[in-house]
Amino acid sequence: MAPKVSTTATRTALLEAAREEFAAYGIAGARVDRIAERAGVNKERIYGHFGSKEKLFDAVITGALDDLTAQIALPGKDPVDYIARLTEYYQEHPDTVRLLMWEALNYRGQDLLPGQEARVERCGRKTASLAEGQDVEPTVDTARTLFLLTGLALLPSMLPQLARIIVGDPGDTPESRAAMRTHIANFVSAAMTTSPQD
Repeated sequence: MAPKVSTTATRTALLEAAREEFAAYGIAGARVDRIAERAGVNKERIYGHFGSKEKLFDAVITGALDDLTAQIALPGKDPVDYIARLTEYYQEHPDTVRLLMWEALNYRGQDLLPGQEARVERCGRKTASLAEGQDVEPTVDTARTLFLLTGLALLPSMLPQLARIIVGDPGDTPESRAAMRTHIANFVSAAMTTSPQD
């Protein structure tokens, strides 16, 4: 008799397989058959653990963002370093970028995302940290600054083809990625020096 695979191990295998599948195909294009096959389980286990393909996607997004939060500290007094590290994280985790893009396409026009409350709270902590590091009170403008800084960090990984066209280099070499991180950090440094929050 084969050893029974634990529920935790099955769930972990499903999340890992689903992350690959959703990053490649999005919610609509992902197939539960392929996820189950990659995870080495019966596809009914997906429904047993998550209820639906959409809820599995939501669990994958939550896991990806939890990983990002665990690895990248709050902005604090050094938003330049924060954005450089965030840019590097996105460069090293293109699946997270693709998942966020698929989420934006799938949930566009909806007022609330699944799990939005926790994400709002997480972003509130980042906004408060950025404000504290700048010795200002957190405001909607601080949140807008955080949004724009996050967008700068995401952009090279979201639109690598546009970077290749505009910048004229392949963008996928360690040297190109390092040059882009440095450029973004320098841009943020200059922008934060002349920020209206001063």
